[in-house]
Amino acid sequence: MPAPRNPFKHAIAKGELQLGCWLGLADPYIAEISAGAGFDWVLVDAEHAPNDLRSITAQLQVIAARKSHAAVRPPIGDTRIIKQFLDAGAQTLLIPMVESGAQAQELVDAVTYPPHGIRGVGAALARASDFSAIGDYLTTARDEICLLVQVENRKGMDALDDILAIDGIDGVFIGPADLAADMGFIGQAGAPEVKAAVLGAIEKIVASGKAAGILTLDTDMQLQCRDIGATFIATEIDVTVFARNMRAAAKDASDRLRDG
Repeated sequence: MPAPRNPFKHAIAKGELQLGCWLGLADPYIAEISAGAGFDWVLVDAEHAPNDLRSITAQLQVIAARKSHAAVRPPIGDTRIIKQFLDAGAQTLLIPMVESGAQAQELVDAVTYPPHGIRGVGAALARASDFSAIGDYLTTARDEICLLVQVENRKGMDALDDILAIDGIDGVFIGPADLAADMGFIGQAGAPEVKAAVLGAIEKIVASGKAAGILTLDTDMQLQCRDIGATFIATEIDVTVFARNMRAAAKDASDRLRDG
């Protein structure tokens, strides 16, 4: 029996638009609701959210029962962390702050078993192999792992051609917030200079034949990115959806019952 098919990996390889939601509330209930909401993919964030290996594993377990595909962002592209997240069952990883072709190659090696890579062989203990029930996991796992790298500063943008040249990278994700800060526009991801840089990078990624992605709540920017070929676009964040609606609910109650 081979490793489970990764529908997200195959969809972006074919240029099929995949719409996603960021998960930062670090809770299986929220993950389950979000994964059943209709998004093609949801991303469990460990870089800017209070997630650890156990909370990520719990969220992967509930997401697996829904139609959305689970992606995970580690806090850093460390081989040891990548190994743990893969063994926990993550098949799609988004690695933050990639700045060179050499770093991108190291990440490819980290998700690949020897002799072609350096991923530790511990599948017998792992949820990824269904605890040894998937007999061919070791020989088929790499085919279904989707490796996405995040370019989000000027150094990474300067190295984009080198990153795109690395075999084994499925897609490149542009991070507007960090890029804006590095360009001198902190908190202004919508600045014209930042938008131009982001759109130019996406055009280059698409032209290379790799998938391009982004997280943006700007609906006009979402359309622009789609129109130039971005294939994985996150349009919402659970934290902002919850906070926005809770504040609106509190204001509505106050307007009707206290101030009315």
